[in-house]
This record gives sequence, structure tokens and C-alpha cells, in this order.
Amino acid sequence: MSETEEVRMTGREAVKLLVTEPSPFAATRERIDGVEFPVFVHGPRTLPTLFSMSSRHKDADFLVYEDERFTFGQVHQRVANLSHALVHELGVKKGDRVVLAMRNYPEWCFSYMAVTSVGAVVVPLNAWWTVPELRYGVEDCGAKVVLVDSERLARVESFASELGLRVVVARPGAPLSAGVIDMAPLLDGHGTDRAQPDVSVSPSDDATLMYTSGSTGHPKGVVSTHHAVAASVFVWEFVTVARILTQLPPQLSELLRGWYSRGVEVLNETPFNFPTGSCLITLPLFHVTGCNVQFLTAFRPGRKLVLMRKWNPELALELIERERITDFSGVPTMSWELVNSPDFAKRDTSSLTSLSSGGAARPPDQVKKLKDKAQSAQPGSGYGMTETNALGAAISGADYMERPASVGRATPPLVELKVIDAEGNKLGVDQEGEICIKSVSNMRGYWNRPEETVKTLVDGYIMTGDLGRIDAEGFLFITGRAKDIVIRGGENISCPEVEHALYEHPAVFEAAVYGVPDERLGEAVAATIMLRAGEDVTVEALRADMNARIAGFKVPAHIFLQRESLPRIASGKLDKRTMKKEAEARLTATK
Repeated sequence: MSETEEVRMTGREAVKLLVTEPSPFAATRERIDGVEFPVFVHGPRTLPTLFSMSSRHKDADFLVYEDERFTFGQVHQRVANLSHALVHELGVKKGDRVVLAMRNYPEWCFSYMAVTSVGAVVVPLNAWWTVPELRYGVEDCGAKVVLVDSERLARVESFASELGLRVVVARPGAPLSAGVIDMAPLLDGHGTDRAQPDVSVSPSDDATLMYTSGSTGHPKGVVSTHHAVAASVFVWEFVTVARILTQLPPQLSELLRGWYSRGVEVLNETPFNFPTGSCLITLPLFHVTGCNVQFLTAFRPGRKLVLMRKWNPELALELIERERITDFSGVPTMSWELVNSPDFAKRDTSSLTSLSSGGAARPPDQVKKLKDKAQSAQPGSGYGMTETNALGAAISGADYMERPASVGRATPPLVELKVIDAEGNKLGVDQEGEICIKSVSNMRGYWNRPEETVKTLVDGYIMTGDLGRIDAEGFLFITGRAKDIVIRGGENISCPEVEHALYEHPAVFEAAVYGVPDERLGEAVAATIMLRAGEDVTVEALRADMNARIAGFKVPAHIFLQRESLPRIASGKLDKRTMKKEAEARLTATK
């Protein structure tokens, strides 16, 4: 190393600096419900506290959607007005579940903030769900108030009266039926600015109930507390600050050492606020990554968020250039389509500093290609679940370039990872087993499913159902999946749920659903079906029948029909591994 070469702070040094008192990111260990966890000493422990941390940015842009622009101050007033209406007009009480089902509109953000600010539990449902799926979610969580957009309104109205629902619609676009409430006057306070209702919210109170598809038929409701969600948000800010510290020249790193040594008082000062930037929201807000990692991380630093109603790489490039976007995060398909768009070279993307992915595996050979194309941005990836509020592992920069097949180390400073064998014993370096994630941000449990909760949440660890190994340096590598799911473009799809929908058709005698590789989406849903004797059906007719029962993204892209019985293993279970290999061979042969 030459005398003039700069020695920058390592990742471990940055983490040590940030977690040590009197740093605002100082961490300690605390016992919660009988389990000891690392926790932030000074971080927010409720969502209303997190929201209030943006008050000093009241005149800064917060939400941008098409030609609409809202400052933090404007958003907070709309949220106070809507909160007042929820309590005083709709009768929402602390602990009530309130369904939120809409696309990525500003009203989604207003609604999430209002519901959690009055102590109710927000239930963001998948906007792509069909009528039966939406009804299942509403009935399962026991909500009596639903907040929807016009597209979801058309679906919810079919059962709203029967379930006694109060329905509030954002951007209706057409005259409303009797009893349906337009959200606009509520956000406006009926012409008068309202005060935020005085509701006491505690860290241990339930905040969110998000549905996730697993190895069972119906999606499960994942319940998280205010502390769990708020802590996960502060973790992502910690990760951002730690990464930036490793990229700064030594003299700036030393300056920041001085600032952080002053303690929590610097939370509101400029040097602590340097990672503000702007983020393009490409993922659905009803998913934990879009909600926690993108939306909720905006409040404390005052980050601008630019919402996309629907993914389009050319529009994304236009927004990156116009809004000077610094942070881009989406499923791997999105960043790959972005840099390979014919418009990429025509647009100014020099503002980009990060190009991250999550929700699905990125092909390792894409990592260097991404960096070559978007030279100003650091590629990154991560691993987490709805049950962990998106926390698990993270990787970026040089680590990612050197280990493109890894999803990173345990997300500092709150996450602990381990890999176990079938008997629950912790495994050693590079031994394959089930991945387990422990943090204070893990779910409280599954809604009304105590048996599932006990199996999944063990001594503070989430049993992920994914297989992996941890190398000598602590980097996690995903090697397989124990759960019967397909991950298509970041969407978890339960194979049994799709099989149940197939069995509704009278021509289907046996059905097996599994995933096959897909260059664009990571995995595609495939099915092998044995037809009932004397029955016949086309693939097109099967798909049409399924589209009425389950969301379109769950309908198999590849369907193989046969008259003979499906293969089985010695125990009598369907041999999906063999069917998957046969399907992959057929698809390869037809390319």
C-alpha cells in the first residue's frame, strides 16, 4: 500500500462505532417475553413516534405521484384528518383490524399512517387478489372497516353488505353506491384541519397484520408489534449509514466519529441526516419490502418517495432522471430490465447510488453486469420474510461483487442467524440445514393460528423453511427450499393453494404444483395434472377457470396434462422433484 493510499473504515469498524454509546444507534440487549434480543437504545419503538420524527422536514417533498406532490407537513395533516374520521365517524377503536386494499397511491400511505396512529391494526391485502381471496382476508382478520381504491371497490362490494363492512374508497372515479364513503372529504377534514386523536400506543401493541403464502392452502396472517416494525426500519437506516461510512475518505469518517460521540442529540442534526436522497417505490406497498424498507424508512431522514402505480422500466428511467432518484430497489427482474432498457443510455441515471434487489434470487452472473452498466450505483441484495419484517441478511458493494451467490451477513446490529439440522442442532461452517432468523423484529405470531406459530417461532427464531449454509466469514448462501412454495417475481405462491384451486375443476383427478426456472421472474408456476377418466379439458379452459378463483400471478404458466397417475415416492406422497425435472426438460426442448 502506498503512503498516499487512503485507509477507509471497514464494515466491522463502522458497525462497532455505530452500536457503541453514546451513538444514536447504540444497541444493548433486552429480555422481551422471556427471550433476550439485541435492541436499539434510542430508536423509535412505535410507529407514531417514527412518523413524528419527520416533523422537522415539514416543507420538504415527501410523496410524488404522477403530477401530484405532497410535503411531509401536508401528509401529516391529511393523516390527522383521516385519523379523526376513523375514530369519530367510523368508530375504529384500538386493536380493531382495518383492511387496506389498493394500488400504490398516496392514499395507501395516508391510510397506513392513520390506522396505526390510532392504535388500530392495519391489514394490507394483496391488491391483485380476486373476490374470493379478498373476502377470505377480510373475514379471517375480522375487519369491519375497509379502505380501498376503485378497482378493489368493485370486488369488495360483492360481499360488503353481507359482512356488515364500512367501505371507504380512494379515487372512486364514478358515482358511489349508497353507504360507500369517499375518502377525499375525510382527508380534507370536511374543510377543517383536525387534530390527531389522542390514543396511547405502546411498543407491545399490535401494529400490522400482513398475509403471506406458505406451505399451507390459505395465506396466513402475520401479526407484528409496533416495536418490531419500528426497529426493522431503524435497522435499514443503520445499514445505510454504515455502508456510507465505509465509502467516505478517512477525514470525513473521523469528523463523523466526533459527531456520533455526542450521542442521541445528533439525531436531529444535519451530519446525521446525510443519507436522505430519494427512493423510487417500484414494489407493492402491501409487501413488507415496499412498506418497511422503502416507505417507512423515509420519515426520520426526510427522504422523498416517488410512487409508481405499475412497473414500467421506461417510466422508471424517466422518473429517475426527473426526480434525481438515489435509491432503486425491486425484485431482480426490475433492475435487470431497467439497465437493459433501450432508454437507459438516453437517460441521466448518475444520481443512483444503490441498485438493490430482494424477494427472489438474482442470477449471480447479473451482479457484475449491473455494476458495469450502472457505474454510479452499488448493486445490493437481501434476504428476509414477512415474518421477520424483511430482516435477515444483506449484502452490497465489494462483498456482493466477490460473492454474487450470497445474500449477505446477518443484518446488523439486531439479527442473529443460524442453520440447524432436522433435530434442531446448530450446524457448523458450510453445513447445509434450515435457516433460522432471530431478532426483535420477528412477528408476534400468526393470526388465530397458535399451532402454526409454535412451529415457526422457536426461542425467538423464525424457522424459515429455507435451506442454506453459512461460510467461515458469516456469509449466508441459500441452497434450497423446504417449504412447498414458488417465488415468482418476489411473490410467494403456496403450491397447495394452487392445487386446491385446480381440484375445483371436475376434470382434474390429481394435481401437483411446483416451480420451474424462469429467466425474467426467477421462478414460474407449473403444474402436472392427471385428468379424470371420461373427462377432458384444455389448458386454456383450466386457466380461465382458475382466474376466477385465484389471482392471476398464481395461475400456472405451464400446465402438463396426462391420463396416467402422477409419480409418487415410497411414502405415497407425490414425487414433485421428478415432475419438476421432467417439466424442465420439456421446456428446454421447446426453446
